[in-house]
Amino acid sequence: MNVNAQPVLGDVEIASVGALLADPARCRILMALHDGRALPASVLADEAGVSRSTASGHLGRLTAEGMLSVESHGRHRYFRLSGPKVGELLERIMELAPARPVRSLREGTRAAQLRAARTCYDHLAGRLGVELMAGLLAAGHLEGGDGRYASGDGPRGYGRGVDYAVSRSGWEFLDGVGVRVPDGDRPLVRYCVDWSEQRHHLAGRLGRGLLDRFLDASWVRRREVGRGVRVTPDGRAALAELFGIDWEAAA
Repeated sequence: MNVNAQPVLGDVEIASVGALLADPARCRILMALHDGRALPASVLADEAGVSRSTASGHLGRLTAEGMLSVESHGRHRYFRLSGPKVGELLERIMELAPARPVRSLREGTRAAQLRAARTCYDHLAGRLGVELMAGLLAAGHLEGGDGRYASGDGPRGYGRGVDYAVSRSGWEFLDGVGVRVPDGDRPLVRYCVDWSEQRHHLAGRLGRGLLDRFLDASWVRRREVGRGVRVTPDGRAALAELFGIDWEAAA
């Protein structure tokens, strides 16, 4: 018997991922990290609504299964999604999953904030995200579609039906407003069908570049908890002047 022989592998085991995501607390932890930030276990325990010891068990399993990475800063450990593939998996699931009922004023306020403006892993989403994409399309900076539901989008918005591209004027515009598109193997332009708006918002490396610019310029600021972002007064002015968006009316 050859003890060094590699095992013969069969088809992929989707059920193992399903089992990992079957626990509501683990899903709440993943959703809390879906804005790309690293958060300590104590914050994630509060987000999941479980004790710190229970959260520690969930974090250990999510890390062992490759969903999370962990980094240490002194005595504290911070967790984040292990990479874009996990963020994209969560996006696909959110497009298929039903909305959770709102049961309190706090939950209602938070839901309204998420619908207005939020991050979707490393790009802007919600009403802000779809208005940004619509503004780029209207100005001719993006080409290929109209930002609305397409024939290739799945029944709950699995977005693969349109090939968008940056136009020549689009590159000039992006350079002029200070958007720097990061390098990498990910697609330059990708889109998601926004679960709350059922229209397209911009993802891919260009979506990441836009989010970075909005954060660096303080046009948006992250909320202390969750994926929501707040449009600042400077951001409202920039949206109107650069993107042709009246945020007061859109929000």
